Amino acid sequence: MTLLAYMRKTNQIVMGDQPYMFEPEYEVDEQVLAEPAEVDAGADFVITQLFFKAQTFIRFVTDCRAIGIECPILPGIMPIQSYESLRHIVRLSKLDVPQDIIDIVTPLKDNDEAIRNYGIHQTYTLIKELFEADIAPGVHFYTLNREVATTAILKQLQLWAAAPRRPLPWRIAANHKRSGEDVRPIFWASRPKAYIFRTQHWDEFPNGRWGSSESPAFGELKDYYLFYLASKSSKEQLLAMWGESLESERDVWDVFHAYLTNSCNPKTGKKVTKVPWNDDELSAETALLTEKLADFNKRGVLTINSQPNVNGASSEDLVVGWGMPGGYVYQKAYLEFFTSKENVDALLNVLPLFPRINYHIINRSGSADFSNCHKHRSTAVTWGAFPGTEIIQPTIVDPVSFRAWKDEAFGLWEEQWGKLYPENSKSRSIIQHITNNYYLINLIDNDYPKDSCLWDVLESMFAWRTLRQENVVRISDSVLRS
Repeated sequence: MTLLAYMRKTNQIVMGDQPYMFEPEYEVDEQVLAEPAEVDAGADFVITQLFFKAQTFIRFVTDCRAIGIECPILPGIMPIQSYESLRHIVRLSKLDVPQDIIDIVTPLKDNDEAIRNYGIHQTYTLIKELFEADIAPGVHFYTLNREVATTAILKQLQLWAAAPRRPLPWRIAANHKRSGEDVRPIFWASRPKAYIFRTQHWDEFPNGRWGSSESPAFGELKDYYLFYLASKSSKEQLLAMWGESLESERDVWDVFHAYLTNSCNPKTGKKVTKVPWNDDELSAETALLTEKLADFNKRGVLTINSQPNVNGASSEDLVVGWGMPGGYVYQKAYLEFFTSKENVDALLNVLPLFPRINYHIINRSGSADFSNCHKHRSTAVTWGAFPGTEIIQPTIVDPVSFRAWKDEAFGLWEEQWGKLYPENSKSRSIIQHITNNYYLINLIDNDYPKDSCLWDVLESMFAWRTLRQENVVRISDSVLRS
């Protein structure tokens, strides 16, 4: 493993299983990491040894970035918990402790509680400074099997969940600046990390309600996001699941079907455990819809996001529950999928028959953009009522953020699937055809107390298309006979 930096005394970088050292007066070795490929060779992230001053870490990260090190660098932090443990660590690591800390700790050396309280305060201040500098993507704690101080620090940082359940329907970001976020568009439901990176430069974030969607801050998708958020699986693993080669669009449909049914790709015999839009196995909630979803995916409706309708389920329900105990949760049936232009033409003809449905249909370029929603108005798709508080509305469908999401959604076809195959190959051409000719669609059934009609919408779409094809055949036969 390549040496990123080295130290003569203080801090340590761990890459793979090889440790390297640096100190406040360190030098970053530019010779050993002249090429980004060195990081690609195996370093997914970096963890430093413990330190006590934020500026030490800030300077180090800045210098690493300057020579092309782009992988995440996590600060390794150990709260001071006793005078003796601090002396022991100093002896082991040859660590230099700043004089101002020594001046505070030394008079307290016989009072472990006072030192522990100081260590909590000092570490909280250090981490807060790193977060406010927007320099640390997270924190690695050295606890030495003593978790009390770490727990107290996390609580002060508002990063500690008291109950081991979902406080919101989606995963809360560990990012300090996003810890108060309580409204999120549903589109990134299966890609929470992508959402944080995709939106980190937006001017407005959800804060009680989604900010003004007229804001110009919904920036363009950068290649960085797609590169940084590549699949956790290797190229070889993905090809084994999705196919060494593709012969038709139906091969792609079969991959989606196998993923939803937790089964093997019929072409490769390999179990499909992920798709580009979801790098993990299916959620328990999605499993409630598996039979219907699998059937439509087999027919070319390639679903990437969904939720069942829920009308007053307990907030403690093991599958759909979230939030405080003793509450009730609600959600509208939602479906998001890719499908062909021919299906979209039929869908646009049948949607007027379903007035309770809100829809948004868009192609990759955005040149075709159909919706019956207000262009700047969000629609709540999950909410909850809990004891002693107002209604919480954490998940929305927002037309402007959907247009931002579609760039990522279409981009994943090429970045995570198409690029597995050689240029000019038939397999890559099939993925490129889907990317350029399929549409991204979301459907919301607003009448959540009733059984979802989304499946009826899709069946009507296929029926319309079949009827139209039969009419074309009859007209052609009539013309030929005449």
